[in-house]
Order: sequence, then C-alpha cells, then structure tokens
Amino acid sequence: MPARLFFPDSGSASDLVTFASRAAKLGAESRVRLQAAGGTIAMTTAILSPKGLLDTTPTILAMRALPVDPELVCDFVVAADELVTDPDDSSSVILPGNSVTAAWAGIAPPRGGWEPAEPIAASVVAARAQWGIAAVSDAMPQDAGEDIVHGVRASIWGVPDGELAGLPLGVAFAAFTMGFIAGDEMAPLRRAPSWQRLTFTRGHVLVRGPKQSGLTPVRTTGPR
Repeated sequence: MPARLFFPDSGSASDLVTFASRAAKLGAESRVRLQAAGGTIAMTTAILSPKGLLDTTPTILAMRALPVDPELVCDFVVAADELVTDPDDSSSVILPGNSVTAAWAGIAPPRGGWEPAEPIAASVVAARAQWGIAAVSDAMPQDAGEDIVHGVRASIWGVPDGELAGLPLGVAFAAFTMGFIAGDEMAPLRRAPSWQRLTFTRGHVLVRGPKQSGLTPVRTTGPR
C-alpha cells in the first residue's frame, strides 16, 4: 500500500496537488520538496536553477505552506507529476514509491536575519511576468533541446529587473505561473545575505544568487 499524506480537509490536499501540477508544467524533470513538522508542510519547487558549477543562473524557488497531520515529520523530494489525490479519501495525497534528488534542494534560506525592503505591487509583478513570457516565446527556437531551453530561459528570467527592485525577472514568472498573484496586493520584500524573498498571500518566491563566476586566483608559493 503506497504511503500517503493526511490533511485536515480535502481543500488542503487538493492545494498540494495543484501546486505540484503547476510545477510539473515547468519541465519534464520538475521536482517538489516536501518538508513537514509541527502540523505544517512546506512545498518548494525550483522555477530556475543553475546547471553546473560555472552556470551563474540564480536559484528561484516557489514555496507554499499548508496544514497537515501534526504527527508528520518529513523532508524529501519527489517528481512533481507523481503526486495525486487518493481516489478513496479526498483529504489525503498518495506519494510516489520513490524519492528523487534535486541539486537545489541542498540549499536552504536562512531562518533569521531578514531585513524589510520596499514592497512590490502584485499588478507590477503580473505585468512583468507577462512581458517575460512573451520574450521567452519570441527568443525560443523551434525544436530546441534542453540546454538551449535552459539558456534562453536563464537569459531572460535570470536578469535583474528594475521594476522588481532588482530581483530577477523570473521572480515574476514564479509568482504568476504558481498562482500566487491574487488581487492587487502589495507583496512585502525582505533581504538576507545572498537571499531575497517576495511574499504573497498565496505563497513565497525566494531567490539565491546569482552565483559569482570565474576561477579562484592562483596563489604564488615558494621563493620570489
């Protein structure tokens, strides 16, 4: 019998599956990290992340929290397209038989040290997301392979945007495609060393990076 996640109501279970299905539409290898403790489960997926040590693409994560069985404690990653509601119990979600790995799941934002910055209007976020979606569509060649798709997306979604207080444009895409934008709210922005977080009523978008590129200078040794 497959393992299940038990929620207090069917709405919460459906919410998790909706989050996962939206993540699955982002790519064939989309992953969702599930972290639960104290009656809350945090769902995280990467909207954009670097591929390889020399890739300076920023890591952009979408996160949403839900109430869950208070006895549940877990931290694992699963394929986004394998999370489904239990047909016999609408308040539970069937888990895949195996967990998977994701490089971005090995990093975590700080628990403290966040400093407030100027909030950003959700309407601005939505407008920038729609502009970026059109830009990616125009720039994407037909029958593009995985590496080309990543390169095009990174060249647009990874660029700091002046209308988003210098956040990568992909933050807007994350909020838009994951359904976080609802109404004309002002989304609080907070910053910590190496991290930034934009918070909506329906979820958070977190950014780490971009990474610095280049090799460490060689140190001269021995007699001069």
